[in-house]
Amino acid sequence: MPTLLPGQLLARGVSRAMRSHDFVSVEELVPTLGLRVDVMALGPKGEIWIVECKSCRADFLSDHKWQGYLEWCDRFFWAVDGEFPTELLPDDTGLIIADAYDAEIVRMPAETRLTAARRKVMMQKFARHAAIRAQSARDPDFVNPF
Repeated sequence: MPTLLPGQLLARGVSRAMRSHDFVSVEELVPTLGLRVDVMALGPKGEIWIVECKSCRADFLSDHKWQGYLEWCDRFFWAVDGEFPTELLPDDTGLIIADAYDAEIVRMPAETRLTAARRKVMMQKFARHAAIRAQSARDPDFVNPF
């Protein structure tokens, strides 16, 4: 198994924790050209949450596109470890403290519901992304055409 980077370890802990909230998740989903979210979680009522994992201060400060994610989800969160200076994070976003094995929602952001059309697009992207990941895990010769 390849060695995971710090942000990928946070994403793993977040994905594990999302199951305790009855959400399923995928990592590294592309909602639109130029954006790639670390974790997208889909809730039992079709809720869509995006979680960006930041492994250090420099990682956060170098992210100039995070606001572009807001139009693709109902709630937006940052996931950081316990050592991260959380005062850097905007107060109106969600906060998750995570490690490689689990995570805890510390601050729930306000909900901004997606339009029905945008929700449909995101659910289709989620389903296709999950199916491609599942097929590539089962079939080592699978070639992703995208």
